Amino acid sequence: MTRSVETTSSEDSELSLPAPKERRRLREAAELTHDEVAAAVGVTAATIRSWESGRTAPRGRKRDLYTQFLARLAAPPQDAGPAGAPGEAKTARAAEEPAADPPAAGPPVPDGPTTVGTASDGPTVDGPAAGAQAADGQAEPGELPAEDPARALVSGPAEAFDALYVHAARDLARQAYLLTGRRALALEAVEKAFVQAWDRWPEVATDPDPVGWVRAIVYEYALSPWHRFRRAHRHLDKPPAEPADRILLDALLSLSPANRRTVLLYDGVGLDLPDTAAETEATTPTAGNRLVHAHADLADRLPELADVPLEKQSALLRDLFTALRPAVDLDPRPAAAVRGGGERRTRLWTRATLSLTAMIAVSTAYTLMTAPTHYEPPLAPGESVSGVPPLAGPQQLTERSRKLHDKLLADPEAGPARIAPKVE
Repeated sequence: MTRSVETTSSEDSELSLPAPKERRRLREAAELTHDEVAAAVGVTAATIRSWESGRTAPRGRKRDLYTQFLARLAAPPQDAGPAGAPGEAKTARAAEEPAADPPAAGPPVPDGPTTVGTASDGPTVDGPAAGAQAADGQAEPGELPAEDPARALVSGPAEAFDALYVHAARDLARQAYLLTGRRALALEAVEKAFVQAWDRWPEVATDPDPVGWVRAIVYEYALSPWHRFRRAHRHLDKPPAEPADRILLDALLSLSPANRRTVLLYDGVGLDLPDTAAETEATTPTAGNRLVHAHADLADRLPELADVPLEKQSALLRDLFTALRPAVDLDPRPAAAVRGGGERRTRLWTRATLSLTAMIAVSTAYTLMTAPTHYEPPLAPGESVSGVPPLAGPQQLTERSRKLHDKLLADPEAGPARIAPKVE
């Protein structure tokens, strides 16, 4: 009996948990709702949504149950084991994936579609197209060259971070500019995202889509509503020189932030609808509705988009986004400067924390040294005693004292005679 339990445990440990996007794809391919998956795993529907968006990760027994459930969804019908038999089915994706590289070897090849690049350089490819190009040694138009630094072998985390920054920073700055219309805010969002990525580099380096990890932070920071209270970001930058580009940028900025982000991810970056919904933390139908309304609003402002069928609007918008030429320079700072600035900021915060801790320790020690070591009861307030007047000023004169007082006042004789005894 013990042998069978150990065998089952070893089989369960071999199952690999798919990426958040793959979890969502498997559930939607099986036409299951969040509630049905939650009932099968034994958690709430909100927990399943959090797992699929990547905000949290399952642990312990729940992770094993969730992994086994996804493995049964991904397995072909003829290979799937009986229900409730854990460890008998693995995802084809997990079986075919090679072992993950260590973090020091640099970020893995981003598993994502084309991103919006500059008009002069053309769009760059982040995912399967670049892998196919590396296999046959030929680069199609718009694809990433074979000597892309993001895929070159690097010797340490700093080189890997610099390669990722060189590969994605300019495209992300352009995307943030299309979201906000402000150059300073776009570059600031990119730097903030990459500084956070460097602070959490082990997590980013092992992420299946490091560019998507950084892009999510860039979009969140760029679209934060708190920027409207900053004086430097209240006004838009100089509009593009070309009238068509100016009309396109104005039309894009007229959309709501959620619709603007959905359009840029789906039409500009090239994500499919489930991935777009996952990155915007919305359901797939909600993302589809946002996309439809955004296309309708853009068609009202862009005459060339109104004459194009619905199935070709995405391709046209992608070409328009790629061809748009901003009137400002969107070149980010060098990778070493961004990485060094993040390290300096971390050192300053560390020193401030240590200084504050030292001050608290000194204050605590001083308090312990000067505090009383025993209890000293406070003095009770005075109370009047019945029959005895409280002591307040001179006492009343008695009859004898009053006579002596009157006598002294009536006989003011100077000299020794006054104090000499007198016999009467």
